[in-house]
Amino acid sequence: MTLVILAAGMGSRYGGLKQLDPMTDAGNFIIDFSIYDAIRAGFDKVVFIIKEENLELFRETIGNRIAEKIEVSYAFQKLDYLPAGYSISPERTKPLGTGHAIYCVKDVVKENFAVINADDFYGRDTFLQLAKHLKTAKAEGGVAHHCMVGFALGNTLTENGTVSRGECVVDENGMLKSVTERTKIMKKENCAAYLNDDGESWTDLSFDTIVSMNCWGFTPEIFDKLEEGLCTFLNGIGQNPLKAEFYLPSAVNDQQLSGVCDVKVYPTSSIWQGVTYPEDKERVKASIRALIEGGEYPENLWN
Repeated sequence: MTLVILAAGMGSRYGGLKQLDPMTDAGNFIIDFSIYDAIRAGFDKVVFIIKEENLELFRETIGNRIAEKIEVSYAFQKLDYLPAGYSISPERTKPLGTGHAIYCVKDVVKENFAVINADDFYGRDTFLQLAKHLKTAKAEGGVAHHCMVGFALGNTLTENGTVSRGECVVDENGMLKSVTERTKIMKKENCAAYLNDDGESWTDLSFDTIVSMNCWGFTPEIFDKLEEGLCTFLNGIGQNPLKAEFYLPSAVNDQQLSGVCDVKVYPTSSIWQGVTYPEDKERVKASIRALIEGGEYPENLWN
């Protein structure tokens, strides 16, 4: 099984390449803990989706030190990596979104794979659930059987600003019915709230709401359908060619609604840890320190 890690973003709100910001005295990053947990769950390959100019930085800081533990590959999210016959404005510099990022690994990944963000700490239970699904998942009758680990919204918020989450609707059988990308969610005293499309009003969300943290399990059938969705997205990008994004949750939602896949949701009570803002760092470091002191992780993951 392969773990695909979304690491092409520079972290504009954080102010730098937060994926490679040490969170322990031993110099481990959040990304180290995800890979460590994935190996324990049975993953044997990791693919980093990065900007091409960051290749040597990733190879020197993280790739080389885990190479003896797991097979390591790299893929580049490039603005010109598009379906045949398509192009985008030469003025665009912003990446095309997480759906496009996964499309960029289609020549590298041929087996069942999981997807996570590089700067999110998911917890060991997340990878155990992903592995259990992916070990046996395969398409049947033209329908791909994907999965998602769903977090309680209240376990994924920061006190320091807004976050982006995919709001999920799950049926009584644990199957995903829909996921809606909410790009600005803030924490309130007794609930959360997301900013509406008018840019002014807010709608409350319960802390118990299941959300996507871009933690998915896919079979390779996803790639052809992502290409179809990407073509549709590019055909309509004219209204906002410099900023519109092809989001992975939205792409999966469209595929599910068209009947070409279903998505099993595995809920977790794990507490998300992440550094969306610089002010988040000390909280994350303290939480990881507590896990190390509690015996969940060794002091230095790779020695």
